[in-house]
Formats: sequence, C-alpha cells, structure tokens
Amino acid sequence: MKLELQDSTLLKTQAFINGEWVNGDEGKSFAVYNPANGEKIADVASVGQAETRRAIEAAEAAMQSWKALSAAQRSAVLEAWHGLILENQQDLAALMTLEQGKPLFESVGEVAYGASYLKWFAEEGKRVYGDIIPTPQTNRRGVVVKQPVGVVAAITPWNFPNAMIARKVAPALAVGCAIVLKPAAETPLSALALAELAKRAGLPDGLFAVLPSSDAAAVGGEMTSNPVVKK
Repeated sequence: MKLELQDSTLLKTQAFINGEWVNGDEGKSFAVYNPANGEKIADVASVGQAETRRAIEAAEAAMQSWKALSAAQRSAVLEAWHGLILENQQDLAALMTLEQGKPLFESVGEVAYGASYLKWFAEEGKRVYGDIIPTPQTNRRGVVVKQPVGVVAAITPWNFPNAMIARKVAPALAVGCAIVLKPAAETPLSALALAELAKRAGLPDGLFAVLPSSDAAAVGGEMTSNPVVKK
C-alpha cells in the first residue's frame, strides 16, 4: 500500500504545540515504519522535556478562556471536528493502516469509532450538572458545582491510534480542560493528522498539543511531575 492521500496536508511530521507545527529543540527525529514491509514512511520530530513543559504552560493559558465558554460553545467546536474527521475518513484510515498495520477496512471503522467519541462528549458536555445534597441540618443544603479540573496529560497506545486519542481528548475538552498528548512512537501520524483537523475546526491554540517523541521518559516524566497537570 502506497501513501496516497486526497489531502496531502494531513501528513504532518512536526510536533503540535500552542497551535503551531514545530521541530524539537535539539532537532532530533525518529523514523516511522510500515510494519507490513519495514519501509520507512516518514521521519517525525522528536520532542523532550523542555518542549513538553512549554506545551503544558500553553495549555494552562489557553484553558482560561476555553473554560469560560458555555458548554454549547465548546460543543460546537467538537461537532465541527467530528465532521472534519468523517469528511477525511479515508485519508485518516490510510495513514493508520500504513503506520499501524491493521487492515484498511478496520482502520476505516476505527476512524468512525473515534469520531463517535467527539459526538458523544460534545453532547454530554452540555449535561455536566451539579448536585444539591441533604445535610444533617434540616435547614441547610449542600451544593456541589463541577468545574474543569485543569490541564490533562495523556499517553496513548499504538493499537488504536485514533480512537484512544479521541476517547481521552473529547471529554477533557468538552468540560473545559486543555490536554497534552504523547502518542505512541510507532503511530504518531494518526495523532498529528487529528491535531490538524482540530485546528481547522477552530480549536483555540494551545488547548490540544501532540508531542511525538522517541524519548518516552523525558515527555512522560514531565507530564507526571509538572504540578500544572491535574489529571
């Protein structure tokens, strides 16, 4: 299978940080191979701790205005992203099959499956209700108000490189959080293509970062130790 995309701009090989496509600070890259024949598909930028920290800082800044929007306004962006994914279903599936190896028929299905998470959480985000709780005092009631927890960090596997991203990113964005993502080094192209479509859908810069890397410890270490990350 050759890489033939209807929209060649969906093949991204740089990291996505603060709404921009960037190389790593040290100029490093790693190769992505077709597991079916061992051929190299692309060289992808490899980021480290410093870039991850900047992505987290940008996410926290971007989240302030995003969480101030109504749930319906956030939902509209997720709905637009959902639509773009389905419009580009064949290209996203082709990328997935090339880098991950599953049959094209299954990749097409996974793209639809991943898009369904955006659709679902776009609606569920409108129904994040609080609670009124009885207290021991009969003249009082406890009120619970749900608010965005903060910047979310996610690390996703190679086996479902589209759906497992959507499953984590969609709920975070729907309720007003920002999210930084490290995709598996075997399958970064699917993640980067999703980021491109998110940008086209109108997702504000900084809210969603994709950090491809061959140094999992550097990126994961910053994600799990940075106090800005809350989930």
